[in-house]
Amino acid sequence: MATAAQWIEGARPRTLPNAIAPVLAGTGAAAGLDAAVWWKAALALLVSLTLIVGVNFANDYSDGIRGTDDVRVGPVRLVGQQLASAAAVRNAAILSLGLAAVIGLILVATTAWWLLLVGAACLAGAWFYTGGSKPYGYSGFGEIAVFVFFGLVGVLGTQFVQAERIDWVGAVLAVSVGAFSSAVLVANNLRDIPTDTQSGKVTLAVKLGDPRTRTLQLALLAVPFVGTLALVARTPFALVGLLAIPLAVRANAPVRSGKGGLELIPALRDSGLAMLAWSLLTALAVGFGS
Repeated sequence: MATAAQWIEGARPRTLPNAIAPVLAGTGAAAGLDAAVWWKAALALLVSLTLIVGVNFANDYSDGIRGTDDVRVGPVRLVGQQLASAAAVRNAAILSLGLAAVIGLILVATTAWWLLLVGAACLAGAWFYTGGSKPYGYSGFGEIAVFVFFGLVGVLGTQFVQAERIDWVGAVLAVSVGAFSSAVLVANNLRDIPTDTQSGKVTLAVKLGDPRTRTLQLALLAVPFVGTLALVARTPFALVGLLAIPLAVRANAPVRSGKGGLELIPALRDSGLAMLAWSLLTALAVGFGS
């Protein structure tokens, strides 16, 4: 039986910035429209957190039963390392995704019915990333899904449930956070190229190969800072986002220096920290800086 610490590690807490950053950014965008609603922001955060934990448990379950995690570096794999039964991890995924759905229904009921369709798409995306007979995460579409769900949907959805409209500032924030989130996954999949190739998991990193994947991670980390320059049209205080550059440089250091395996784990952690710092600073600037 897995210990409590192993269950927590299995939930992959290092990925939580991917859930927190879109809500910070979306709330900043809503505040920029003088429409921030803090209890809705709190509910959006709960939806995002339970969704990403559900995604992580669902991936652990699906990868584990396929044998993808039999040989793997990185965080704890509950099923792959036989620390917990597949059924227990599947149930944890269903519970987390169910909580996200229930909380999301409150936002649907208080905003717009069609958000129900968005929520359904998020739940389907969470499960079929590595689940089902033809998981899209095994075909190189993982980064696109992360960009869409934890970038575009996460930021613009958070802005919309509060302001009931979106604007170009929210769009720039959404693209930027999506790029950060994708950079985290690219670093993860770069680390796993050898084992994914061995197990038949064809991620975008496997398709691109090692050198081009490293270039992609750098390009994705640069996108938010281009977004910072665009946001100067909203407020010059947006330049505060450039203070996250040292974190982004540190995040890319293991990637550009040719590190592999466990030596790439700091790239995941620091990419998440850069995303959090940029999102918080930029949200404050666009929300309250003018």
